[in-house]
Amino acid sequence: MYDRLLKRIPLALLLALLSVPLAQAASDEEKGLEIARAADAYDKGFGDFQADMVMTLKNRRGDETRRYIRIRTLEMPDDGDRSLSIFDEPADVKGTAMLTWSHGLKPDDQWLYLPALKRVKRINSRNKSGPFMGSEFAFEDLGSQEVEKYRYRFLREEPCSDSQCYVVERKPAYKYSGYTRQVAWIDKDGYRLRKVDFYDRKNELLKTLTVSGYRQYLDHYWRPDIMEMVNHQNGKSTRLEWKNYRFRTGLGEKDFRSQALKRAR
Repeated sequence: MYDRLLKRIPLALLLALLSVPLAQAASDEEKGLEIARAADAYDKGFGDFQADMVMTLKNRRGDETRRYIRIRTLEMPDDGDRSLSIFDEPADVKGTAMLTWSHGLKPDDQWLYLPALKRVKRINSRNKSGPFMGSEFAFEDLGSQEVEKYRYRFLREEPCSDSQCYVVERKPAYKYSGYTRQVAWIDKDGYRLRKVDFYDRKNELLKTLTVSGYRQYLDHYWRPDIMEMVNHQNGKSTRLEWKNYRFRTGLGEKDFRSQALKRAR
């Protein structure tokens, strides 16, 4: 889901970027882009992973609803990641599955299988700002965040949690986004995303994502335990609890075909 920040770059280019101090960047825009590219390159090469997730929806009154989901993600060499989410519980959403093929400026391809209708529905790119399965995550939040999707501007450095963070503004460069801009906190230790503020089409603060409980896998790749999205305008929130990460499980392109969504298990 939200496990990548940007598109990959060749190792030689990454080394060249990192050999120049960020302070020497020609502009705040170039500096923001440089940070984003380095963050994505750091996560290159994981191959594929599977994980289990508990999604907790909380309304304004504090009432909670939980959903149990399995996640599969495949890294693509020349494109964005492919991801599949399969709902196991509760009974009213059991068998629901969503497939995402992430791209750069080209609209992401997304399909949703609804077992009650027994059909696969393609999600129109104009509707990507809508909520996913009643959560505070929009469809556009769920694809990997390719570098071409945004224009960047470095804002500042400041402490964040137990680390020091770059604060970078990113504005969607793709059509039909529900956001005018986002402000992201990315730590300097492992290029981990710590927080994102999302601003709506009126440029008012809409929601905040906080990411915590990072663990390192394969002695390199960082993944969070908790992702929480709080909507400041409607008082609702969605908490994603990740567990049982397994890397390099042998997933391939055949596991991420829209024609197979009805049979996803």
